[in-house]
Amino acid sequence: MKPFAAGLLLLALLTGCVSPATDRNAASQETAALLAPNLRLDLPDPASMGQSVEVVQLVSAHHGGHTVVFEAHLSIRPERVLLVGVDPTGQRLMTVTWRGSEIAIDASPFLPKEVRPGAMLADLVALYWPEDVVRHALASSGASLSVEATGRVVSFHGKPVLEAVYDKGSADPWNGGLHYRNLSWGYNIDVETLQVNR
Repeated sequence: MKPFAAGLLLLALLTGCVSPATDRNAASQETAALLAPNLRLDLPDPASMGQSVEVVQLVSAHHGGHTVVFEAHLSIRPERVLLVGVDPTGQRLMTVTWRGSEIAIDASPFLPKEVRPGAMLADLVALYWPEDVVRHALASSGASLSVEATGRVVSFHGKPVLEAVYDKGSADPWNGGLHYRNLSWGYNIDVETLQVNR
């Protein structure tokens, strides 16, 4: 099984388009869970998802007039989250393993150094974790989460930062389409998700 990451990989790739490059050895920079330049999300424990999830995603990312398509895979278990991103040829670009507060990164030489796995994990939590967990993860930053019938919005200082609409509604985000906009980083993401462990 190739767990989920391309959607998040794309988010990070696009984040890299508008943020300074980072040194691969600067682990604190790579693993910083940023939803926006000054908005850090406190990563919860993987078990706080409350269920095990295995999904495959097709992700289309739009930024600055460019569109990039990736395959993504995600495996969530109480003890860890595993993200794997692959390019259209099937070549693995990165593997991110998140266990509690520990984040391990195995990156391909072909992965742009601007990619920040922590930003990918922050997006993952904001989009898919239970709303009370997301609110707690945002609390120290002063950001807030609002959940509507079909989506989520994260706001910071009263302004929307992230907006997500789920095709089947936020009650079942693991199947179907997701349209996601990051107003701070300036990208739009379309994700088609298929859950493989119903």
